[in-house]
Amino acid sequence: MILLKEDEEKRSSNIQPPSQREGDREAVVGVSKVGREGSIDCNVEGNASADTDEAIVDITVRDLVKNFGDFTAVSHTSFDVHRGEVFGLLGPNGAGKTTTFRMLCGLLPLTSGKLSVAGVDLRTARTEARRNIGYVAQKFSLYSQLTVYENLRFYGGTYGIPARELQQRIREVMEEFDLTDRADHVAGELPGGYKQRLSMAAALIHRPKILFLDEPTSGIDPLARRSFWQQIAHLSAKGTTIIITTHFMDEAEYCDRMMIQDHGEMLVLGSPSEIRERMHMPDADMNAIFIAIVEQARAELAKEGRKPA
Repeated sequence: MILLKEDEEKRSSNIQPPSQREGDREAVVGVSKVGREGSIDCNVEGNASADTDEAIVDITVRDLVKNFGDFTAVSHTSFDVHRGEVFGLLGPNGAGKTTTFRMLCGLLPLTSGKLSVAGVDLRTARTEARRNIGYVAQKFSLYSQLTVYENLRFYGGTYGIPARELQQRIREVMEEFDLTDRADHVAGELPGGYKQRLSMAAALIHRPKILFLDEPTSGIDPLARRSFWQQIAHLSAKGTTIIITTHFMDEAEYCDRMMIQDHGEMLVLGSPSEIRERMHMPDADMNAIFIAIVEQARAELAKEGRKPA
């Protein structure tokens, strides 16, 4: 395994790959052996400096398993996510990343293992844990018939924010996401980029510690995607922990660390630069690296005559 050190300060609000961002994080790079000799070896454990927010672990996953009958969707997965980190979940269709994501944000119960979010055990206190969570679905899931303001007032009310405080908070998130001039617009008639902004504003109305984003940039134009990642950088710099799934491999470059899964098993965990170094592909784009990792893992399975978990 390789011990790597990165800089101390958080990145600015400009979009920058992690190699150009500022953050003090030590990471031990290894790809999990997935229980097989001779396969990719890239498992990473974070070991952040004690004087930074990143020393605080917001999500702890240990030996996580999810079964649907005889089918294992997630097999014995372990990792940590630190405060203020942008953490990506990647994988081909059927890899288990969506199942992992849904367990992390409390939408799906785990079969076995340990899972805590913001210090709360999801097995025993799922409702309490979800108070610390904001969630943005892949498809627009707010009320299309309500206005921007009405949606924010409704979601703020569901979190029990007092009326006077809620009015101030609505003004803050509308300003933050450039929605003030759209306050009276019906949500269902907004352009895709503005729907995404409204979804983000609603998810953050109660100031959650952790924000879960499920394919958030699907269906929006390149300029809206750029604006989105600037917002993510800003939130991360303020200490919000971000968990994101994406099919856009170029977006993986903006994650502090990422995990790649296939057939329910973790193949890789680390920053983009760490994974490039471990895979000996320093100049490759993330799409090529992703394909190489998945193909290598599948070749090992075939060579050993084993079926996926």
